[in-house]
Amino acid sequence: MTAIQDLVDRNASRPPGPGPLPSPPSLHVAVVACMDARIDIFDVLGLRPGEAHVIRNGGGAVTDDVIRSLAVSQRKLGTTEVMLLHHTKCGMASFTDEEFWSELQEAIGLRPPWAAETFRHTESAVRQRI
Repeated sequence: MTAIQDLVDRNASRPPGPGPLPSPPSLHVAVVACMDARIDIFDVLGLRPGEAHVIRNGGGAVTDDVIRSLAVSQRKLGTTEVMLLHHTKCGMASFTDEEFWSELQEAIGLRPPWAAETFRHTESAVRQRI
């Protein structure tokens, strides 16, 4: 069985949720966070479904796509606050953009046109991304 099939099966066997929730998040907040699988954003922040938009990527980077999602969140879905959530021991601090690009170029023959958004110090990365 694949991991995807396992997830589909889990979804099919779970009890029904609370019913339809309104699309705008009730707390009017969007959270930009790292995709690190060890972090349960809903548990860490005590969130319940329907309360916040959660946008995740490697390192919680504020990329063009995150800005696009935040613009939709604020202009069309009523959020008024943005929380940037980083964490210690992030994998994005364990290599550099150059190292990553070189590995990709060696493996597939191309350097990506985008930045990996790596960083060395979590606190500095948060300040830079505000």
